[in-house]
Amino acid sequence: MRTHWCGELRAEHIGSAVTVTGWVHRRRDHGGVIFLDLRDREGLIQVVLHPQEQPEAYRIAEAVRSEYVLGISGVVRARIAGAENPNLPTGEVEIAANSIEIFARAQTPPFQIEDRIEVKEEIRLKYRYIDLRRPEMQRGLKMRHEIIKAIRDYFDAEEFVEVETPMLNKSTPEGARDYLVPSRLQPGNFFALQQSPQLFKQLLMVSGLDRYYQIVRCFRDEDPRADRQPDFTQLDMEVSFADEAVVRHLSEQMFVAVMRRALGVEISTPFPQMSYAEAMDVYGSDKPDLRFGMPMVELTKVFAGTAVQMFQRALDSGGTVKGLRVSGGASFSRKDLEALVGVARTFGAAGMAWISYGPDGTTGPLTKALSEEEVSGVKEVSGALAGDTVLIVCDALRVAQRSLGEVRLALADKLNLRPELEPTDPEAWKFLWVIDAPMVEWNPIQNRWDPTHHPFTAPHDADVDLIETDPGAVRSRSYDAVLNGWEVAGGSIRIHDPDLQRKVFGLIGIGREKAERMFGWFVDAYNYGAPPHGGIAAGIDRLVALIAGKDSIREVMAFPKSSAMTDLMTGAPDVVDQSLLDDLHIKVVAQPGE
Repeated sequence: MRTHWCGELRAEHIGSAVTVTGWVHRRRDHGGVIFLDLRDREGLIQVVLHPQEQPEAYRIAEAVRSEYVLGISGVVRARIAGAENPNLPTGEVEIAANSIEIFARAQTPPFQIEDRIEVKEEIRLKYRYIDLRRPEMQRGLKMRHEIIKAIRDYFDAEEFVEVETPMLNKSTPEGARDYLVPSRLQPGNFFALQQSPQLFKQLLMVSGLDRYYQIVRCFRDEDPRADRQPDFTQLDMEVSFADEAVVRHLSEQMFVAVMRRALGVEISTPFPQMSYAEAMDVYGSDKPDLRFGMPMVELTKVFAGTAVQMFQRALDSGGTVKGLRVSGGASFSRKDLEALVGVARTFGAAGMAWISYGPDGTTGPLTKALSEEEVSGVKEVSGALAGDTVLIVCDALRVAQRSLGEVRLALADKLNLRPELEPTDPEAWKFLWVIDAPMVEWNPIQNRWDPTHHPFTAPHDADVDLIETDPGAVRSRSYDAVLNGWEVAGGSIRIHDPDLQRKVFGLIGIGREKAERMFGWFVDAYNYGAPPHGGIAAGIDRLVALIAGKDSIREVMAFPKSSAMTDLMTGAPDVVDQSLLDDLHIKVVAQPGE
């Protein structure tokens, strides 16, 4: 129905007879001459209609409005000198229309089809099919296509095989709540939508496939966040007879291929590495943003004999004191500092003190209670200079690290510490491997050990004996890829010994009987010869959002859920007919107030 895309016409097409199709972006009537800007996914082209030259087409154009869907035939010609539009790739030419066909009429859309519009996200999501007409949104989807194509091309060249794994699985604990699907033929039993293909991809290694990958849809019933969706897309990869170095190298080269195709930028490899312990201790995060500095410092020794009671209590309970030097922070107002205290409290800290080294001496809420040795010790350890402020949190180790780490990020926003670089500048992209995370972390609420990644992650060989005596000290053979403060991929070398796997199940509270019921089918496979193997999963949505310069993955997904995890366009989730519930043997219990 067309010979060319609207956005592809250039000066070399002058004199050509063409047919284009698309949506009316704008209609302008200049007293006897009608101009139509016709839009398709490739861009805009100006169409001109004169009543004397094309009377029938002109008559139809008089009835045309914005967002009508048209087919237009005509001849490409140069625009009148001085009327060119340098802001459009097609700005040198226009189409003198001979005929117009109206394919569909349109109501006035709820918002303009323009980039950088100011409209509530709820409206955009309700009319997502309108929102996706905007060039900015289509660029994001095209970039997503290019990134996925680059991934597939790369793994194909590396002799990986793409295999589809089941969406309907057995419910297993993988760190998030499952979406459950009731079985009609097995009343009272449920499938779970896959959170990841973790177990199946490991079985593919047992099957001898050797190298597997998949672009796969996954489902997790998690609380909303800018980088989360209930259904999302990930790259899944697994390789046999490989150690951490092999998996990281393959992953790095995949990222190289993606960045080259998406932005034409050449990133450096190998990526720098940092242990989980160092990342938490220095940046208060297992996904540190390395585009700016501001490392935390350890102040526990400075306050070892402190007279400040709140510090004494925390230290006596095994806590720690962490500090964060803020260059020029002495100029902060009390309101600025209290806002930062609020950030620390939001992330679990009981509070946050500070010492400002100003021209008139030291100031801060605890200055009078601190000894001269403590004030000078903080300055010396932190490297504070005149005009600086040191923020201080004394709390349990993880609380102190995470809360002050979040304060660091808040300061980066306040002080504009993240450099504004062109996406094609390799320095704009700070990749990092965070390695050797603890295999388990203590869950004080459930009074148990929880896997930091998942229960199939192998421990370091040197730490295996600590599983029974000091589980918190066991390092996992894990590696997470971090880009500009976002975790974009996570992986590990897997356990491939059935006895070790059962031992880890026992550590995290999955007894032998429960393990047999939940994972017996999986562990049994190891009895038939499992190769050493490892892999990684990369979040496609997060990766695309970062590369496209978006703050939310919703901006690079065609039909995302809202921040409340609902589909505002379709109205999902919704009630279903009672007959369907009856077929599934499900009874809905009314909630209080309904």
